[in-house]
Amino acid sequence: MKTSGPVTVPALAAMKAAGEPITMLTAYDASFARRLDTAGVDCVLVGDSLGNVIQGRDSTLPVTVEDMVYHTAAVRRGLERALLIADLPFMSYHDRASAMNAAAAVMRAGAQMVKLEGGANLSETVENLVANGVPVCAHLGLTPQHVHRLGGYRVQARDDGPARRLASDARALEKAGATMLVLECVPAPLAREVAKALVIPVVGIGAGVEVDGQVLVLYDMLGISSGRAPKFVHDFMAEAGSIEAALAAYVAAVRERRFPTTDHSWQ
Repeated sequence: MKTSGPVTVPALAAMKAAGEPITMLTAYDASFARRLDTAGVDCVLVGDSLGNVIQGRDSTLPVTVEDMVYHTAAVRRGLERALLIADLPFMSYHDRASAMNAAAAVMRAGAQMVKLEGGANLSETVENLVANGVPVCAHLGLTPQHVHRLGGYRVQARDDGPARRLASDARALEKAGATMLVLECVPAPLAREVAKALVIPVVGIGAGVEVDGQVLVLYDMLGISSGRAPKFVHDFMAEAGSIEAALAAYVAAVRERRFPTTDHSWQ
């Protein structure tokens, strides 16, 4: 059931408590943002994935704070209901001052939450942002800004040691004040365990259906990204026939827990 009125940070917590799945998609401009809002998407993420799908780059690493500010402001103009989240790009939060400056820039552009990639090592950064009024979404598992260290885009935390570290990082980030957690490309049983252990909502992308919500890159779920689609992606446009119908189908599938299926997940 669609949350009435604008989606807020407390509303997301209430959705988790009520067992109501959270729907999230990326957007990078006002036109698409307006369509996501009309479809009832709960959270719109201005992802640094714009480096791939908008700028045609092979990673998110070249994306700058200025890029994020520009696209966040554009998306903000298309929204009335959905909560707007913006990524902090690569090397923009490596110390306290940088994190504060980057967060201030995207929040002034219209973001209502920022997302950053990393584990317990970011606890102090998260605490400082939250203490200064910035809601934070953490991101664990496959973290695209660390693609070179990870050795490529692949499923994470399949073995016991990395799985335990991920679960520990999730608890540390929640304790530091994170409002939400994105888990990307981790085995579904681990994602389920983390979602049950945390009070904050856990939104998955390639993390199975037993979490508190789902997120996809908009261009992926419309089937217009270049290259081979990741395992966790479903092309909703192929069956729907229009952008509006595809968005409605995605929202319904997430809310009814029909997406993702086991074919989109790792066990």
